[in-house]
Amino acid sequence: MDDLPDEAKARRRKRWRVVRRVAYWLAGIGIAIPVSAFGVAYLMLDVRSPQDVLADLDKTVVLQYSDGTDLLKVVPSDGDRLYVRYQEIPQKLRDAIIAVEDPTFWDNQGFDPMGIARAAVTGVGGGSGITQQYIKKSTGDDDATAGRKFTELVLATKITQEQSKEQIFESYINIISFGRSTSGPAAAMNAYFGRKLDDSITWSEAAFLAGMIQSPSVHDPFASSHEHAAKRWQYVADKLTSRGYVPKDQVSALAYPKDSILPPSETRAGRVTYPDYHVKQQVLTELEQLGFPLDRLRRGSMKVETTLDRQAQANAAKAVDGGLKDMPEHYRAALVAVDPATGAVRAYQGGKWSAHDYAGTPYAAGPAFYPFIATAALQHGGTLDQPYEAPFKMEFGGETFKNQNDCADEKKCSAREAIKLPADTPFVDMTRRFGVDAVSKAARDAGIPDEVDGQATLREPDGVKIGAGIAVGRYGLRPRDVAGAYATFAGDGQKVETHFVAKIRDENGQVVWQRDVKRAPGVDPRVAKTITGALQEKAADGRPIPVMRGAFRFNDTGDAANAWNAGYTTQLATAVWVGADEERRMRDANDEHLSGQNVPAAIWNAFMGT
Repeated sequence: MDDLPDEAKARRRKRWRVVRRVAYWLAGIGIAIPVSAFGVAYLMLDVRSPQDVLADLDKTVVLQYSDGTDLLKVVPSDGDRLYVRYQEIPQKLRDAIIAVEDPTFWDNQGFDPMGIARAAVTGVGGGSGITQQYIKKSTGDDDATAGRKFTELVLATKITQEQSKEQIFESYINIISFGRSTSGPAAAMNAYFGRKLDDSITWSEAAFLAGMIQSPSVHDPFASSHEHAAKRWQYVADKLTSRGYVPKDQVSALAYPKDSILPPSETRAGRVTYPDYHVKQQVLTELEQLGFPLDRLRRGSMKVETTLDRQAQANAAKAVDGGLKDMPEHYRAALVAVDPATGAVRAYQGGKWSAHDYAGTPYAAGPAFYPFIATAALQHGGTLDQPYEAPFKMEFGGETFKNQNDCADEKKCSAREAIKLPADTPFVDMTRRFGVDAVSKAARDAGIPDEVDGQATLREPDGVKIGAGIAVGRYGLRPRDVAGAYATFAGDGQKVETHFVAKIRDENGQVVWQRDVKRAPGVDPRVAKTITGALQEKAADGRPIPVMRGAFRFNDTGDAANAWNAGYTTQLATAVWVGADEERRMRDANDEHLSGQNVPAAIWNAFMGT
């Protein structure tokens, strides 16, 4: 550059001056535009009062059958929205909510910059503190758009300048949902613990209620399980202790308050029947995952078109009632039917006995799991006609397994014969040959989910190890997941996600959300057809119907703890489970033991018309 003529040097300096000026000018514009936009939005936008928000939540949400007729209405319950002043909110509950929802709440300017940055980088939560959550709830805008986030930041800044932190927290806690159709802490305390909200609340109870806020339809132990709810509770409790809210001498007293949590039977919104309550919970949970929590639905007086078929739902209830008519009082049953082409749940019977949803609870699958083991064999070069070891007893993975039914040849048995009996040790041999990982993967390929309510499926309690018990269907599966996975076989290997929600309409009847059904490769079509052929048997009317029947034994006895009947046509895949509230010997009034061939088969046949 030093060798350049003076004139060239001057021209170069002039060009750089122009470049710098343009850069400064663009930088100024880049700052001025968003700052100006922020200022204009600050002046134009206003935050709604919590009283206005609560008024909107008094609207009814309608759930419909697939034909558009009313299934049930989610009606706000009287007394579920008692407004509570900041001073009346127990300190323990305030601390628990702040610890888990927004630890920088008292110091931030309406949002946590580090949380937003973390969410932007990882794509995982952390971007919305208490103030922003209040803005989101008050505006009714839950869409994950840049415009919504900008509005949220403007209003969060504005409300922080205009109101005290105590006022903001009071507004927030009174409009958020804690589940069970409640808004606000007083209603939540009564709904879960049957007590009024006061300083008698324990740290354990406060941690439980704070944990409900993230996803109330999922974290309620009577919607998922106490095991799942306890994990969420532990997360909140860890935040409380690690951030120094709980005095050290009280930490040892922290425990998940299982025995204190009341079932929702006395607080069910709309006082619906138990079968309808189970459907409502499944639909609301799915809607929440789709970004349509109950308060958003209420604000818009929305109607939700479910996938449930009115006649199929009635037939399912009739089939279950008929199948259990002469059975002992402790018998329980569940039925789920899925459309193989779309994954739509057409019938769902979770039981009429309590708020416990039997169709949404995992139970040991037993022989109902064997088609997935056979799938693994086919995917790894095996056939269903080759002989597998079939002794009465077999050692595998440090355990001893015994046949429920022996093969004709006590030493060898084909998978086809083993499926028909069913016999256990041939499937133990298949699992030993092809590996527990291959078996687990085959079940996943068919549609068994990786986890349910945060708990890994087809795994030991550590959530990692796959034990030898997978060879005999020891791991728990929900009836809805068994039906969904069998639907993959019915659909020639194409997998679709099981679901309850088809469309959502606003109060004007306009569709605001519609499901886009996506089919994905699951099981090789040739494998699926082979499994279908192996499961086929003749129905009463002569039709070939693929079906798998079997029972899971009670300990080391010859009695069953539960039994299954799962099968399909090209139009419908249906799983029926029969068992009890607690694992026990299942015998009927004639002292006959439960099997897949009796009560579950009777229910399945009655529903499917075979």
